[in-house]
Amino acid sequence: MNPSDQPVKPAAERAPSYYAASLNFESDYPTLQGSVSVDVAIIGGGFTGIATAVELAERGLKVAVVETHKVGWGASGRNGGQVTGSLSGDEAMRKQMRNTLGAEVDDFIWQLRWRGHAIIERRVAKYAIACDLKYGHLHTAMKASHMHELQATYDEALRRGMQRDVTLLDAAGVRAQLGSDLYCGALKNTRNMHLHPLNLCLGEARAAERLGALIFEHAEVLEIVHSPRPAVVTTGGRIEAKQVLLAGDVYHKLERRQLKGLIFPAMGGIVTTAPLGELAAEINPQDLAVYDCRFVLDYYRLTGDGRLLFGGGANYSGRDSRDIAGELRPCIERTFPQLKGVPIDFQWSCAMGIVMNRIPQLGKLSGNVWYCQGYSGHGVATSHIMGEIMAKAITGDLEQFDTFAACKHIKVPLGDQLGNPMLAAGMWYYQMLEKLR
Repeated sequence: MNPSDQPVKPAAERAPSYYAASLNFESDYPTLQGSVSVDVAIIGGGFTGIATAVELAERGLKVAVVETHKVGWGASGRNGGQVTGSLSGDEAMRKQMRNTLGAEVDDFIWQLRWRGHAIIERRVAKYAIACDLKYGHLHTAMKASHMHELQATYDEALRRGMQRDVTLLDAAGVRAQLGSDLYCGALKNTRNMHLHPLNLCLGEARAAERLGALIFEHAEVLEIVHSPRPAVVTTGGRIEAKQVLLAGDVYHKLERRQLKGLIFPAMGGIVTTAPLGELAAEINPQDLAVYDCRFVLDYYRLTGDGRLLFGGGANYSGRDSRDIAGELRPCIERTFPQLKGVPIDFQWSCAMGIVMNRIPQLGKLSGNVWYCQGYSGHGVATSHIMGEIMAKAITGDLEQFDTFAACKHIKVPLGDQLGNPMLAAGMWYYQMLEKLR
């Protein structure tokens, strides 16, 4: 479907985003009533929960997914839609995982960078999911010091055999790719992708359902019962399972005794302009996704119907902005002066689950209850990687799960009450460093 062809009207249950207004189809799964018995119960209908459900259903397991709102309601259906090889927390991973992996740690992290791409590509092709999947990305430098970071990434990519995928650009090279004078250089990567995340999530949910998975919406989980055969209790029913996966990221308040103080919400704002017509090809002729090298960065891309989707300025207080368009319009016009005054049709926010050391958190709450959370703004690819790792763990292959589960995480006393101010202070510190580098 072309999003410009009579898009689905946003459901009241969803954020008023461009994604909700351009769905291929809306989900309409039942709420849970009564009792159900399955092999695995998954709490959370975002990318982690749905991706794991697909993996498990493909392996022949009976799966049930319960979602408080609608499939893809949270950050999975509201993000920037970029699938890149960047990992939040890669240096912390390298330091901690060296204890487990030894000399293989660098290879493990490098392969991890591209694993989500392969999973998404394979799934989109296998299940014919229409989600505007496109290739090409620019990691842009706003000052000369940023080029050192890009040079190091470029050199590593060449050493790893990615000569056909990456190109290091100077200022003139960037201007040939973008109608902007803002950047002094960039790393172009044609392996990276961008897409319509909500259509991907809903397409994967439909695939899981066709494989036999049960999916329930508007089914708030009240309790996880820990026992030899655990259960998930919702407002309307109960799921008996052999194993349970908690995959709600930052949106749930379950299992506070063990999980409180490990993950914190940061609010990201995104806007989408009116269709740009010929201006779309002027500002982004190669239809590339873009983000810059700053600690608090801007990111953007064109949508399937030629709008500019632009995000940035994460709010680490955990509170929504009152005027996302007002905050991001100056960033748009600084990047593309030719868009001065362009109408903004959609504005929305999403809560990203931020981990202090940026390493995804995988673990067990009891012998047969698992959890997986915390992608720190890099969730599209990472959630699919973790879905595969969790499915392997649940079916007996613990090697990669154990690598992540062995990582130590900072647990902040008082949870969000102290954690969000700490994150805000930390980002202020890094923004000050940004001015010096």
